[in-house]
Amino acid sequence: MSDILQRFIFEYAPIRGELVQLAATWQAVTERHAYPAPLRKLLGELMAAGALLAATLKFEGTLILQLHGNGPVKLIVVECTAGHAMRATAKWEGDLAEAGNLRTLLGSGRFVINLVPESGKQSYQGIADLNADSIAAALEHYMATSEQITTRLWLASDDTRAAGLLVQKLPERDAADADAWPRVEHLAATVREQELLTLAPRTLLQRLFHEEDLRVFEPRPVFFRCSCSRERVTDMLRMLGLDEVRSVIAERGEVEVHCEFCNRRYAFDAVDSEEIFAAAIAAPVKKTRH
Repeated sequence: MSDILQRFIFEYAPIRGELVQLAATWQAVTERHAYPAPLRKLLGELMAAGALLAATLKFEGTLILQLHGNGPVKLIVVECTAGHAMRATAKWEGDLAEAGNLRTLLGSGRFVINLVPESGKQSYQGIADLNADSIAAALEHYMATSEQITTRLWLASDDTRAAGLLVQKLPERDAADADAWPRVEHLAATVREQELLTLAPRTLLQRLFHEEDLRVFEPRPVFFRCSCSRERVTDMLRMLGLDEVRSVIAERGEVEVHCEFCNRRYAFDAVDSEEIFAAAIAAPVKKTRH
């Protein structure tokens, strides 16, 4: 199974859909951190949801989904760019050996959705309380109440794959088939998790909607990519300040930073740190005329 997004629309009804299947992208996340099984399932479902929602947006930038909780799971973050590059991470405390639903694992919390444009324009942020037992239910509620778009989601993940199906009811237009939405919603709800994870997209769509007039577009690739870099870590150290960096080096011999997403290690010794701040001091300062 390749990592793809598959778009489809219903020809004579104001309904669109997306199907995503992740294998290498999902494994690139799980192989970098030893996530407990219950958290791994939530993280895979949120990755699938992030890819599906990003595919419905027309913008150049990054969609960031964040789950904040006060339960055993403290944070889950998924990022998906307009070009379908993805990364994800999560934080937890204690033993998560027993499975649980979204409410059990995160407790009281918030669902935060950020749209960060590449152009430097103002970002958009939506925040909703976590009052649902699943990621699918939480997002369906958010889309209905905050975006006024009727949306249904089916999500699945296991140790090697993550997948999801989305259907959306678009703004009404003259349609010959007034019963299309309840029928499509019913047909989509017959999908099984194993089918989402294993069947080829066109095979699955044919099984679900074989009596519908469906237009299926060319699939688009999805892939893992982390945007961390030594330059970004350097900027972070500058923000900490020279005294703080010197203090850490005096105690530990170096400053060590691990990317929370890809687990890549960045190390800076005393010489590196002095060069960082010497370069910052030497940089020309733009004068302002009053």
